[in-house]
Amino acid sequence: MPEYDFTAPRLYVDAPLLDGNAVPLDRNQSNYLGNVLRLGAGDRVLVFNGRDGEWQGEIAGRKRPEGVIPRQRIRPQDHLPDIAYVFAPLKHARLDYIVQKAVEMGAARLEPVITRHTQVSRVNGERMRANVIEAAEQCGILSLAEVKDPVPLERFLGQRPTSRLLVFCDEAADVADPLQALRDDAPAGIDLLIGPEGGFAVEERELLLRQPRVIRLALGPRILRADTAAVAALALIQATLGDWRGAGG
Repeated sequence: MPEYDFTAPRLYVDAPLLDGNAVPLDRNQSNYLGNVLRLGAGDRVLVFNGRDGEWQGEIAGRKRPEGVIPRQRIRPQDHLPDIAYVFAPLKHARLDYIVQKAVEMGAARLEPVITRHTQVSRVNGERMRANVIEAAEQCGILSLAEVKDPVPLERFLGQRPTSRLLVFCDEAADVADPLQALRDDAPAGIDLLIGPEGGFAVEERELLLRQPRVIRLALGPRILRADTAAVAALALIQATLGDWRGAGG
């Protein structure tokens, strides 16, 4: 990423961004700018919507910030690498963490799947989306990861395109060089699957190994927690097949 001003307030807005066209702020955004940051009319902020790049904008409003007027586009819209982070949901704070880190690592989609040993049966999709936006705002990210509704693992595997590479992390796999395993493939898209704390059931592992394009990946000699494994695996994929190589998404 080129040099970037992380000191400027940055907001996601769900509206088109055009030069001079005011974008309304919701109550939380208005409160954040006016009461937390003590900003008012004429002060500058950065805004993005996941579609039109990033704009420098000017706060509008009389007694409190009511909107932002885009004045200049400072970064064009980018595109995320075609990496789906597929995961067995975790509880509360750990789920928040794993969503935020997946966004920071450049995942384009977040897809919860329910496995035999998944400990969480319900997922708060709105909370996941809020975490996606917060992580993007804080880290200078322009493209928002898509949040999917949870589905059973078997249904996910039955619906996914067979041309995509499936990478699933499994503590029962033989420990080998994960970097080399990933370098041997050149996929059009990647589904990274992180299982539950209790691991995959025998029948699930067999089903995964029957997928057309699959890599069963070990992440070293130690067993990692699911949230740690997600960050480690996404780093490996981005370094070997993703946009850390400088080729873009």
